[in-house]
Amino acid sequence: MKKIGFRLLGAMLATAFSLAASAADGVNLARAEEIVSGRCFLCHGLEGESASPVFPRLAGQHGDYIAKQLADFKSGKRNSDTMKPQAEELTPAEMKALGAFFQAKVVGPRVGRDQELLAVGKYVFNRGNQFSGLPACSTCHGAKGLGTPQLPRLAGQHPRYIEDQLKQFNKRERTNDNAVMHTIASKLSELETHAVAEYIATLD
Repeated sequence: MKKIGFRLLGAMLATAFSLAASAADGVNLARAEEIVSGRCFLCHGLEGESASPVFPRLAGQHGDYIAKQLADFKSGKRNSDTMKPQAEELTPAEMKALGAFFQAKVVGPRVGRDQELLAVGKYVFNRGNQFSGLPACSTCHGAKGLGTPQLPRLAGQHPRYIEDQLKQFNKRERTNDNAVMHTIASKLSELETHAVAEYIATLD
């Protein structure tokens, strides 16, 4: 109970600091909340929690990363028949505000059930596969999958969404981000893809 309490307190403090920083940067969070409650919530949830495994959880994602993806959807650099019309009318300031809004939200891990599969995923995430030349995911995304403003937070993401993105990278259907992912995705076996996606979902 104490551990949960400290985690919740830490999350609340992180949210408070993030909101304060956003206000200092002149980000219009009220406008972001208006946009979220008007359209984004349908797929991503009011808090960025996304109940559907098809749509990514945005809570806790880096604000700069979200803003970049929205800009790429708008320009067509990242292809999506669903997201392009949603992003077309957004201004750069609104994209930045949406990024700050979702970054301030708290995301929680998913409880894993298949321990053997999770063990494979953990190995691949932390050590890669030297026999196929696959690098460790943690090299770029961090030991806890928290990413950077340029590289996405993976921790707590829906496994299905992770798998779908890896498949898109492998097929060269997603080209707006780091081209290194094309090579990485091509080296993942189906088992490794599934296992690492399940493991990533358990990270907090």
